[in-house]
Amino acid sequence: MTSPALDRNRRPPGRSWTLGLEHLFRSWPIRRRILALAVVNSAIVVVFGLLVWDGGRVIGGAWSELEAAKHTDRQLIVIETQTGRLQTLIHRHFNQPRPTVLAEIEQGRAALLGALDAAAMADPALASPADDLKRAIDSFLGGFEELRDVRTAITTIYEQEVLTPASEMAGLYSIIDSSTRTGGPPIWPALAKSREALSAMLVAANAYYLSLAPDAAADARRNVESIERTVPVMLDLAETDLQRQVLTTLMDRAATVSRGLRRLEDSFATQARLLQDVIDGNQARMERAIADMLQIASRREAAAQTRFDEALSGVYRRMIAVTVVFIGLIVLFSLAIARSLVVPLYDLMIAMREIAAGNYDHRLGDFVGDDEIGDMAIAIEVFRENAIARRRAEEEVIRAKERAENALAELRHTQRNLIDAEKLAALGGLVAGVAHEVNNPVGISLTVASTLQRRVDAFAAELATGQLRRSQLSDFVAGVGDAATQLVANLHRAGDLIQSFKQVAVDRSQTERRTVDLREATEQILASLRPGLKKLPVTVETDIPDGIPLDSYPGPYGQVVTNLFLNAMIHAFPDGAAGRIAIAARRSGADMVEICFSDDGCGMEPDVAARAFDPFFTTRRGSGGTGLGLHIVYNLVTQRLGGRIVLASEPGRGTCFRITLPLVAPNEDSPATHGTA
Repeated sequence: MTSPALDRNRRPPGRSWTLGLEHLFRSWPIRRRILALAVVNSAIVVVFGLLVWDGGRVIGGAWSELEAAKHTDRQLIVIETQTGRLQTLIHRHFNQPRPTVLAEIEQGRAALLGALDAAAMADPALASPADDLKRAIDSFLGGFEELRDVRTAITTIYEQEVLTPASEMAGLYSIIDSSTRTGGPPIWPALAKSREALSAMLVAANAYYLSLAPDAAADARRNVESIERTVPVMLDLAETDLQRQVLTTLMDRAATVSRGLRRLEDSFATQARLLQDVIDGNQARMERAIADMLQIASRREAAAQTRFDEALSGVYRRMIAVTVVFIGLIVLFSLAIARSLVVPLYDLMIAMREIAAGNYDHRLGDFVGDDEIGDMAIAIEVFRENAIARRRAEEEVIRAKERAENALAELRHTQRNLIDAEKLAALGGLVAGVAHEVNNPVGISLTVASTLQRRVDAFAAELATGQLRRSQLSDFVAGVGDAATQLVANLHRAGDLIQSFKQVAVDRSQTERRTVDLREATEQILASLRPGLKKLPVTVETDIPDGIPLDSYPGPYGQVVTNLFLNAMIHAFPDGAAGRIAIAARRSGADMVEICFSDDGCGMEPDVAARAFDPFFTTRRGSGGTGLGLHIVYNLVTQRLGGRIVLASEPGRGTCFRITLPLVAPNEDSPATHGTA
């Protein structure tokens, strides 16, 4: 019996704003719709990748410029420090001349000029103030050389024109004194006064030389003048030619001292002028040049910081805008594809329910589409017409309808799961570990769905010939039922796997707290694990003293030891390699115990050790690893047991897990201690 043509162009009432996209998608096969959603997701990922790359490039350039500005600022701080040190060395040498200080001054000058050249090369804006600073340094050092010459001249004048003639004058006084007769000659009062003036002059000249006291210089001049006034008096009172000759020489030496004092005052005045004009002036000039350089560097750093902030803000705004647009696009596509699948499947389900209830007047066709679901609708319509014509097979048809209804409901459930998975992928991607574990049942489901699709295509071809037999329809319905059964079983398996991944957090409700001996509890756990070692060349050693009571949770502790043991067997000794596993424990303080779980296996690379406690991270993804073992260990130790765990490992030198636990575990409602991994 042939069926009337199904009206595919009739629009159902009450459709949403996604009707246009639904109409387009209904003209595509289901696999093409899923592929289109995958292509959209991939395009979004590519665009996001390009956006992130461009943002990283822009931010990287701004950050490099900011780093260059900060580097210049650090260079200027070094230059300022070196300049101050050079000034300090020059003042030190001026006060205490030493060859080592001169060498340090030359080294400091060379280092300072090199730093200035480097700063000017790094930032051309600093070239002009750097040249000013160089000229100030050269002028400063030139003034220092002049000061050294003046200082040398002062020392020479003081020693040769003041001290030496003064010493000779003291000797001349002794000659005059020894040549006078006894009995109080008339020359003695003038001689004593002149001698006192010489002594006072030496004291005042020495004070002036050491302290530059103006009063001391004036006092020294007055005493020299006093000597010069007394010498003619003593010449008039001289008794012998020797005395007159000595007094003439004394007069000449007094004149030499007077000239030396004047030259000494002139040299000290020159020194003061150099200190004020050359040294102090150039110091101020250097300080101004450094201040200008620091101001330029500060402005450049502020500008670089502003550009970096603007670049970061621009990238953030672009990311937000693109994210909003893409989320809207994904939601639109997902809703349209979901409705293109769910609505017709729902109509098919209603039709099947009506047929199951005996209402054979209900007709399909309240939706548009040229896809596999439309072909299924045609098949159902054929089934309805055949059911009307062949009421004798009513019960068999009802059973077939129920199986088809279940198959369609399961298919709808599967399609919803796929759509949800795609939406989640658009928002960030699935975790690699979950995808790997769920891959097998989903793959089986896809295989069954593909087989079901081919059978539908074959059924449609038979239907198109107009020679569809009852046996073929029965086989088709039976096949749909088997496919639905397999889909349900595998999707249940996928659901169980996903549920198992939710149990990564420590289950606090399945263990009881009690006090156990640490050594006894550990030995019991290892006793249950040793049968697995019979065929492996691995030995287990324990070093746990008696008498360590542990008021804690034996169940989580046992799971920690078991997971570490299995982790070592799988990763530390691959391909049946021989080795040793050791468990040692010692008290740590009054209320803690330290447990070391170690092996002498192959060890871990630094990047692997850094991620060992991360969920779903495993180096044996292709060999069945889930990456949850050490993550569970970390959660149990740091949360339920209230301790901390540290991993130490080197390639070829084994691995050690150092666990520190309190002897009295915290209560379940107490805040957990955070460990370090």
